[in-house]
Amino acid sequence: MLIGEVARRSGVSARMLRHYESLGLLRPSGRTGSGYREYSGEDIRRIFHVESLRSLGLSLREIGRALDDPGFMPSELVGDLIRQTRERIDAETELLTRLRRIDTANPARWEDVLQAVALLQALGSKSAGVRQRAALSSVHEIPVPVEALVEAALSETDPNVAGALRWALARSGDDGSALLAEGLAAPVAAVRERAVRSLAEMPGEEATAQLRQALANPDIVVRRYAALALGARGAADLVPTLIDMIVEGENDTDAADALSLLASDTTTADEIATGLVDRLARDTAQAPARGRLTQALAAVPGATASRALVELSHDEDRAVALTATYLLQRRDAG
Repeated sequence: MLIGEVARRSGVSARMLRHYESLGLLRPSGRTGSGYREYSGEDIRRIFHVESLRSLGLSLREIGRALDDPGFMPSELVGDLIRQTRERIDAETELLTRLRRIDTANPARWEDVLQAVALLQALGSKSAGVRQRAALSSVHEIPVPVEALVEAALSETDPNVAGALRWALARSGDDGSALLAEGLAAPVAAVRERAVRSLAEMPGEEATAQLRQALANPDIVVRRYAALALGARGAADLVPTLIDMIVEGENDTDAADALSLLASDTTTADEIATGLVDRLARDTAQAPARGRLTQALAAVPGATASRALVELSHDEDRAVALTATYLLQRRDAG
């Protein structure tokens, strides 16, 4: 079979067949009397083998090795192809994500595009200082898409950079709340904590609603941060939860601060004081917890809290009595 007919039947151009021959991939079995290449059935099969391997992404050099090396292992080749393909897909996915984020920023000029690219690259820098500056500048320069800020916040381990990212997210609009809420279901505990801490600093009703839902999260750390944030937002129904946190000694200082904010309302202040006194009476054997409960009364105004401190100044637990006495003196001085 001559080269023209082979090209028609195989779909491989005559030019490409000659190129295969120049590389040693294909060797026509014979020549006609006029010197034209003549291909046998075995030659045709080899052409289809070459094309099949090309369809898998192999280079022509790799194809030659695969066809001519008796010791060649197909499983090794397929494994390499899988790895290379995954790397290529990852690179293309990263590029697509970056392009979408730049498009979201709606740049009007090429300068805006370049600035957005620079900020996105800076958020992924190995330098904590560069990442922090990028987070801070994202608010005042070309806005960084909220998706990029959320992704950075959920992966950031440096506390200073994390704080800057939460600050930037709080000024990015409501879209960040829903994205952060998705992080509450992450399989890694550290990511869930970063998500709820970022969500706690987000303003608006959407963030408050997401924090409400987080109270039912299986992760106790998420539930505690959600309760602290909601308490700071005036959710009086979380007083019992905040008191529990003081007793347990987990985020107890933050819980006491949240109670002090809630205590600005007279009715809620009495409820808080009553709750603290009840727990003091119940937890008589837990000296550290009783000490924390006594200290929490300091920031609660009203007669109920004052009466409780007077009684506690005569408590059998000397540490509690001394703490209550000191708090009363400060209360009287104020």
